[in-house]
Amino acid sequence: MTRSSSGFVAGLTAAALAGVGFLAYQASANAPLRPGSERLSSSTPVTTSKVPRDTRHPGALPAGSGAGRRVVYSLEDDRVWLVGTDGRARRSFTVAPGTVDPAPGRYLVRSRSNAITGTDGTPIEHVVRFTSVDGVTIGFSTAVDGSAPQTDPEMRTGGIRETRPDGDAMWEFATIGEKVVVIR
Repeated sequence: MTRSSSGFVAGLTAAALAGVGFLAYQASANAPLRPGSERLSSSTPVTTSKVPRDTRHPGALPAGSGAGRRVVYSLEDDRVWLVGTDGRARRSFTVAPGTVDPAPGRYLVRSRSNAITGTDGTPIEHVVRFTSVDGVTIGFSTAVDGSAPQTDPEMRTGGIRETRPDGDAMWEFATIGEKVVVIR
């Protein structure tokens, strides 16, 4: 083998490895974690009861919502916080929940989909799933047309709808394995 052909083979090998790495990354964005692994146990206590809120600053991160980088979702406030590694909220926004709520506790993002059709028939994007309740998948998503969900109390839905800008932020922040803390 000549010097130029060995360089060519090395270049092809590097390109192939980069391609395989990219495909593995793409697959991980849609692959669920192993069954039952979405629950996260930790030594950092999380308050699952209603905690006092700063009424003058409704977007203030609630005390007792864990530590470190995480998504915090308040069931009673219909609000989400994206919290950085330093424990400070990077973004806070309100959401429109589905008809089925997750139990308070810690979870991990287990799968994601860039674009699908929601349980209610609405095209949605930036779907970030973290648990299921009695066969209903629970996760954050954005309606492609930006509409708010039309909640039918007879339909069991687990989609927690966000605005398009908030959905974009969630998609960038909450990758596979990210912590999600659900509080009252």
